[in-house]
Amino acid sequence: MGILSAELSGQLQARFGDCFSTSQALREQHGRGESHHTPAIPDAVVFAQSTDDVAETVRLCAAAGVPVIAFGAGTSLEGHLTAVRGGVSIDLSQMSQIIRVSAEDLDCTVQAGVTREQLNAHLRDQGLFFPIDPGANASIGGMAATRASGTNAVRYGTMRENVLSLTVVLPTSQVIRTGGRARKSSAGYDLTRLFVGSEGIITEVTLRLQGVPETISAALCSFESVEQAVKAAIAIVQLAIPVARMELMDRGLIAAANAYSGLSLKIEDTLAFEFHGSPASVQEQVGLVADIVKDHGGKDFEWANAPEERNRLWKARHNAFYAVVSQRQNAKGWSSDVCVPVSELSGCILRTRALLQDCSVPAAILGHVGDGNYHVVFAVDPENTSELAEVAAINKAMVEHAISVGGTSTGEHGVGTGKIGYLRQEHGDAVELMALLKQAIDPQGIMNPGKILPV
Repeated sequence: MGILSAELSGQLQARFGDCFSTSQALREQHGRGESHHTPAIPDAVVFAQSTDDVAETVRLCAAAGVPVIAFGAGTSLEGHLTAVRGGVSIDLSQMSQIIRVSAEDLDCTVQAGVTREQLNAHLRDQGLFFPIDPGANASIGGMAATRASGTNAVRYGTMRENVLSLTVVLPTSQVIRTGGRARKSSAGYDLTRLFVGSEGIITEVTLRLQGVPETISAALCSFESVEQAVKAAIAIVQLAIPVARMELMDRGLIAAANAYSGLSLKIEDTLAFEFHGSPASVQEQVGLVADIVKDHGGKDFEWANAPEERNRLWKARHNAFYAVVSQRQNAKGWSSDVCVPVSELSGCILRTRALLQDCSVPAAILGHVGDGNYHVVFAVDPENTSELAEVAAINKAMVEHAISVGGTSTGEHGVGTGKIGYLRQEHGDAVELMALLKQAIDPQGIMNPGKILPV
């Protein structure tokens, strides 16, 4: 059974009973994410219910030199979950307790398996919400581990800005707390930021919360070209209009979303907006944005102000990945994830459109254009090597150009296995420092090995 010895298997079975499994079906489930990356299944799965469970699993595996990989909701897109060197997958989904909410301090502490939808349902009656929205109903621990962001990042930031502290299990099985609940601190190294994006094992997260806005308004605006839409978005950012969401959906995505989500949107290149604030501030934002989009060729706003209309609109946007993939039977999704300075966004997206001109597979452009982050979603046949090579070449051209203009290979999906090849190009000699930090914290190399750092 791979590298899992009979002794270690017996120890884990004795400690966890039915929460330990070597079932083939469970192992396969825990060896893949949502995307096209080749699955690599672990040798066993442990369903943890507490930080102590995680620490004990890591302790036993460390003693045997066996890798450990955290598993949350299984929604990752860059191969973060694959057991490329075997080992034990630690499933955190049963760690779903909301430990504490402080409405006065606008913060809360949750276990890692709590999902963003679960948290927001819990907060609703208190007039609070957690704004980070990557689309998928991801676990909070996974969002912290990959430094996720999403549709609200233009106003509320990413996980980096919204995590106050973490409980982390180190590869030695030691449990550490990276900070307190204070909104700022000058005490020592910022370990919270070190572990946000580490793709390691996080068991509890303390988060910033926001008050639910008094007024929420959403609208769609269509354009005759992607270039017009992107230039309008850039102008809105440069004028510092505090839109909560500003999403680009090209006409290919609109057509796919109509078919997948039962909508009847105009099949044109589109910006979707959401505005938060007091009635007066929302009215002011809407007026300013309306003038800008009109100057850039935008057509009349289509409003979605009733909660059910807004929810339907954003659900369709969140389902964009699945909408594109659904255009082919038995396809898998391949989602790019570059982020560039906003001033470079128009040129990058136009270049991407040119790259897609002769692409043989279904593809659509979408993005959080307010912060320079955009994606192309491809529907690929994972068994077709020439097709995968074609998409890989397009993805490579996108990433390398993004890096060349001061951008990044991944704005929010994380590195995993999918973006390892670009890390040195992006960070240069700083990769050596990252490797030294990894070696200091994980000398045995058992914590989610084969991810982030090039060999």
